[in-house]
Amino acid sequence: MESSSMSVFSFASVAPYLLSLIAFLVFLEQISYLKRKRLIPGPAFVFPFIGNAVSLVRDPTKFWDLQSALAKSSDLGISANYIVGRFIVFIRSTDLSHKVFANVRPDAFHLVGHPFGKKLFGEHNLIYMMGQEHKDIRRRIAPNFTPKALAAYTSLQQVIILKHLMAWETLAFNASPAPISLRLLCRDMNLDTSQTVFVGPYLSQEARERFNHDYNFFNVGLMKLPIDLPGFAFREARLAVARLIKTLASCTEESKKKMEAGEEPRCLIDFWMQETLREIAAATDSGEPSPPHLSNAEIGGHLFDFLFAAQDASTSSLLWAVTFLDSHPDVLAKVREEVAGIWSPESDTMITAEQLREMRYTEAVAREVVRIRAPATMVPHIAGEDFQLTESYTIPKGTIVFPSVFESSFQGFPEPEKFEPERFMENRQEDRFYKKNYLAFGAGAHQCVGQRYAINHLVLFIAMFTTLLDFKRHRTDGCDDLSYVPTICPKDDCKVYLFRRCARYPSFS
Repeated sequence: MESSSMSVFSFASVAPYLLSLIAFLVFLEQISYLKRKRLIPGPAFVFPFIGNAVSLVRDPTKFWDLQSALAKSSDLGISANYIVGRFIVFIRSTDLSHKVFANVRPDAFHLVGHPFGKKLFGEHNLIYMMGQEHKDIRRRIAPNFTPKALAAYTSLQQVIILKHLMAWETLAFNASPAPISLRLLCRDMNLDTSQTVFVGPYLSQEARERFNHDYNFFNVGLMKLPIDLPGFAFREARLAVARLIKTLASCTEESKKKMEAGEEPRCLIDFWMQETLREIAAATDSGEPSPPHLSNAEIGGHLFDFLFAAQDASTSSLLWAVTFLDSHPDVLAKVREEVAGIWSPESDTMITAEQLREMRYTEAVAREVVRIRAPATMVPHIAGEDFQLTESYTIPKGTIVFPSVFESSFQGFPEPEKFEPERFMENRQEDRFYKKNYLAFGAGAHQCVGQRYAINHLVLFIAMFTTLLDFKRHRTDGCDDLSYVPTICPKDDCKVYLFRRCARYPSFS
């Protein structure tokens, strides 16, 4: 009894000091935030320790819309906030975004891809590389996207797209009269496509199923609070990434064996390993050491980067393509007319690389989809040192900076809110005149190396989807509002009614 009383007395005696300490820490945190924020727009008060992380996770669309509105209210085109102990700056201005992209180096900005990306992707990920090391890696990656390689991928892409479109029609028939949601269907199709194009013959069906399971863990964890403890989604995502990279490293090892045996490349990793083996052989012949960053584990990590970029961004673009084609029947009619003059499903032949290049209007549609709904709306960087962004504002070291490529797409272009593929046709060439505003694939040293692959995939999907299927959106209030998952998608997950349009599906056997 006496011991219990002493414990209560002991806690009661220190409680005021603990509360005072907490209050003092909260006060210091607010002072630190306001000192970093200075006069740029942003909340005057932030919640202790977590900042506005809850509102970001609960409704990311509303959170970023507010940051955009605050930035728009300022002559500088920037705004501030605070998330889980990190001061952030949102950049709406295209010129300032370019300033960030042009200064990715140790003493300026470090690309991170995700506010807490290093915990998820690892310290030695491709997106964290800079300088000569980064240039060397991009040089080695370049052979993966030559015209010969892209032509090989085109065939693989069409086989997968056809398989999934046929399955979608069956799902829609069975669901009738209710609509079906395309978001998860597009995601699964893209994951199937990415796996096949990148490491196709080296993934068994069992490995694919495990891969899909782990990739779902990763996707969920991206949108959760970065709590790296057992039972939390972020921890599950981090562990899933490690397993995914291990799987891709095994595929790399198998590909090396095939290419060493002189077999022809069949997928992206084969083209990569073919060039890698040549580089190793050249170094050996000249008596030089083997080039760095060629281990199976490192290449597996880079393959995961490709997968992440191709998977979620592409899913977003496919969904918005369906949405805008449905709401613009004149554009849909022009696409169908162009494709019909170049390719027929009754021919039982695939769309060739040459035919794909002939689909100029369809490609203009794809580029306009990417412009008006940039999939990855922001490209997070961290300030490695204090950086003078403008004459009146210096970004403090450690700040997470969010250049908005989405906002840039609505600057410069005439009538930017209007969906108008003609802006990308030869007679207008707005992609050249307003090149600085077209940032969906980034800019500077870290510009997307696979953008031609991404555009090809979108054009192939649009050509095949509109030719093989009739579709109609199930429209409700707010169905086309933005939803972050983690790239942007229609809020209703793109609900549609689907029917077969062609007399019969092509046979690509």
